[in-house]
Amino acid sequence: MPLPIFPTPTLIIPIITDLAVFITPLWIAVIVGVILGWAWKPKWAFDPKHALQKLRPPRSPNPAFTYPATTTTAAAGEKRATGNAVVTEHDLLHLWKLVEEKDGGPAWNQMMDRSTPTMSYQAWRRDPESGPPQYRSRTVFEDASPELVRDFFWDDEFRLKWDDMLIHASTIQECALTGAMMVHWVRKFPFFCSDREYIIGRRIWDAGQIYYCVTKGVPCPSMPKHNKPKRVDLYYSSWCIRPVKSRKDGQLTSCEILLFHHEDMGIPWEIAKLGVRQGMWGAVKKFDPGLRTYEKERASGVPLSPCARAANINTKISMDYLSSLENSTTDLLETENEDSSDKPVGRNIPKLLIVGGAIALACTLDQGLLTKAVIFGVARRFAKMGRRL
Repeated sequence: MPLPIFPTPTLIIPIITDLAVFITPLWIAVIVGVILGWAWKPKWAFDPKHALQKLRPPRSPNPAFTYPATTTTAAAGEKRATGNAVVTEHDLLHLWKLVEEKDGGPAWNQMMDRSTPTMSYQAWRRDPESGPPQYRSRTVFEDASPELVRDFFWDDEFRLKWDDMLIHASTIQECALTGAMMVHWVRKFPFFCSDREYIIGRRIWDAGQIYYCVTKGVPCPSMPKHNKPKRVDLYYSSWCIRPVKSRKDGQLTSCEILLFHHEDMGIPWEIAKLGVRQGMWGAVKKFDPGLRTYEKERASGVPLSPCARAANINTKISMDYLSSLENSTTDLLETENEDSSDKPVGRNIPKLLIVGGAIALACTLDQGLLTKAVIFGVARRFAKMGRRL
């Protein structure tokens, strides 16, 4: 077995010297790169507030997204009462685009057309490139006002009487100024699936007897998830309620509901589509008897439930205001694109100087190929860092 060889001082000193000669150009390149990068540091590096505003727009609406003059005070009060709003004007704009078929999604394919003497129902489905199937339906009730239909679908207490899938409904928080709510639902699923729970944020906008009702899944840190019932995070079910002409006499005595719905229930989507198709009409045909019973109770003087009272508190808007939201969104996206197109120019200056300085150092301080390769590698790392910033 060969004996271990211990280095002597005469051997160590040359090694240390070679290492110092090898490492020195590296450190010089790093220092030069840092100095040059700092010298050409962009504006956002000197002003952190400017960086936040530039790279991450504030959550509160920009001037183009302010509330109408009649609701500015209510909006301010909402922030004081409930903190960050769970349903915002961006959700309103999205629903409006769905109603006006301006959302840019794939085409809808009709899957059902049924009717009764006092109700008609049509349904469509589309399959986006990613995400669960999406459904669109049109329900028309004869001899019904938009206000009655709005309260009917918002009233969780009464829904427990006619919707046999809903087994629990409670209010987590609400805003007395805007009517915005956060509610907790538990829905019963078939025996081979566990029940599902939902944390739903919802709010209504009134555009002159045209009601935009947004409901969607929202996070709620105060209510952690459990194994059972299973939490459904991706949930969207919003509708537009408006008067339409009756098929009987052509008068504006009927009410139309355009519903847009999708959710990820944790079931394979093809199986979920089959279940929806099989059970859709059985669930929908309960709407009309439930509405007529609700109308009779209201006529008898039964006090409004808390949810029904909240449905009567909504934000007043105009159709012109909705159009202005769309234009403001377009302008905002164009501004962001212009800003993003300007950013690489500012970053390329220090990056080129770093690379150029490293190459110059490699070529002048040492003629060894290994040293050049290492310095070039460092330059590439700085370049990658610049692209990530």
